[in-house]
Amino acid sequence: MTPGFKDHFSKRAPGYAAFRPRYPAALFDYLAGLAPGRELAWDCGTGNGQAATGLAERFERVVATDPSAEQIAHASPHPKVEYRIARERDSGLAERSVDLVTAAQALHWFDFEAFFRETRRVLRPGGVLAAWCYVDPRLDDPALDRVLQDYYAGTVHDYWPPERRFTQDGYRSIAFPFPDLEAPTLWLEMNPNLHEFSGYLRTWSATQRYVEAHGRDPVDDVEAALIPGWGDPSARRSLRWPLHLRVGRSPAAE
Repeated sequence: MTPGFKDHFSKRAPGYAAFRPRYPAALFDYLAGLAPGRELAWDCGTGNGQAATGLAERFERVVATDPSAEQIAHASPHPKVEYRIARERDSGLAERSVDLVTAAQALHWFDFEAFFRETRRVLRPGGVLAAWCYVDPRLDDPALDRVLQDYYAGTVHDYWPPERRFTQDGYRSIAFPFPDLEAPTLWLEMNPNLHEFSGYLRTWSATQRYVEAHGRDPVDDVEAALIPGWGDPSARRSLRWPLHLRVGRSPAAE
């Protein structure tokens, strides 16, 4: 673990890799289409590499960094992805070498000033910065969704880290270093069974902080409340989130 890193996820790295939603192909197609080239992308705060592997299908090379050694250890291997343990302030990349910089569900944990300074350094003229987040998951069944919302806004409400406020407004309160480009409306979708849904809830930083404070797993109660309406635990339900995306382009060479 790198010094000064607020680590909310290393202990849950296997679950993060197994239960977090995957990003839609349309997101990576859109970003690749904006980039001035497709030689190199830097995915900062990569976690287990969910964005990095999507980028690797469209870029010749991806460098994916995360300060958590545990997250990197559980990252999805890909021949075009090089994983590195590093903070957002120090990518180790050459100046003006990167076509696209991404931060997937990670920007709110960064030192903004340090990250944007490093982004300006490594981006090529006309290079693109994209950061996205997702909040407020919704289950397809109203009764099941009420259980989820009671947990999200009730049980663990007071255990969200303060950085959560940035995701709640879709990163709009963060002073972006480049003018915003118009971004498409995109959604994340999963079809989890009950075990997978519970596993996803256990990856939340608020769930982990609740466990640390009370010595018990609150998701056990959620499972018990869901079972009557869920039915067969192996049955799959639709879970959706709006994707909040901010995109900007670095100045072109003069």
